[in-house]
Amino acid sequence: MSATLDRFHAVIPAGGVGARLRPLSRADSPKFLHDLSGQGATLIQETVTRVRPLVGDRVLVVTGARHAQEVRAQVPDLGAQDVLIEPTPRDSMAAIGWAAAVLEARDPDAILGSFAADHVVQGQAAFERVIGEALTLAADNWLVTIGITPTHPATGFGYIQAGRAVAGAPSARHVRQFVEKPDADHATAYLATGEFLWNAGMFVVRAGRLLDLLAREHPDFAATLRELAREPERLAELWGQLPKIAIDHAVAEPAADEREVVVVPADFGWDDVGDFAALRTILAAPGTEPVVLGPQAMVEALESTGLIVADSGRTIAVLGLADIIVVDTPDAVLVTSAERAQDVKALVEHLRARGRSDVL
Repeated sequence: MSATLDRFHAVIPAGGVGARLRPLSRADSPKFLHDLSGQGATLIQETVTRVRPLVGDRVLVVTGARHAQEVRAQVPDLGAQDVLIEPTPRDSMAAIGWAAAVLEARDPDAILGSFAADHVVQGQAAFERVIGEALTLAADNWLVTIGITPTHPATGFGYIQAGRAVAGAPSARHVRQFVEKPDADHATAYLATGEFLWNAGMFVVRAGRLLDLLAREHPDFAATLRELAREPERLAELWGQLPKIAIDHAVAEPAADEREVVVVPADFGWDDVGDFAALRTILAAPGTEPVVLGPQAMVEALESTGLIVADSGRTIAVLGLADIIVVDTPDAVLVTSAERAQDVKALVEHLRARGRSDVL
């Protein structure tokens, strides 16, 4: 294991804007740059801290040009070669594939683990155990994903259907299929089978193997990424040629159809902090008083429940409101219900259509 561990690198895609967390998360200050767990560290800082015991200083962050300076400020021990700066967003396959090509060029035997910068994980020992099993499988040329044992029929996550056990592995199973976010009835049916896990978007795989799988479906895509790794000075020229596609669609789903993907079930706490209702649950279980993110002294609440984000310096007072979401920032205020938290993205699109980019 130690020899394999020496070849292991963490790739941290730090992109997206967290549309369902607006106005707290903005295009210029997305959710991974915020402390959303109330632990005194931002999500990207927590992610880097989480992977350090496994990879040491072998951390590669892929982020956008508008966020690179703040990423370096928040994680100052990253070297110049440890941050890949995307000229424009091209989705997860381009980000992770570029990192894979860079790592392959440095070491043909490199193994990468891809861990999103904006997820919350609870249970470090369990996380390290699961990734350790995934690493062993990746060294045997499997594309490995991590599946979270579901606790309820969530509709905000994708799912992985697990099949037969993988020979010689403690808990891994072959992946039968990846499933997009389901409605409530389908999510309930998935849990009833005992075969489905939440898709955490984590992958562990040999860098060269990932690019070879991509080349099978998208040969020009893989060739351009490898060319970019050999000639980084051509970034501006080559980047715009890359397709916008997620790694799940580009590689994971086709490889699963060929029975080349395995999943390691995980029982550590995990959430992608997809909306304010999820954020409330991460901070504290729903109770008889609102959960507060920010200075507690700035919130006065009577006979109310929900989540209040105090980020403006103003006093916030709520009275007689159940499951309310209040997000107060210096230039914008959101008021909705926990039930409608997933719909904040629609409100963002409404504001964009009205030309209100100043609050996006």
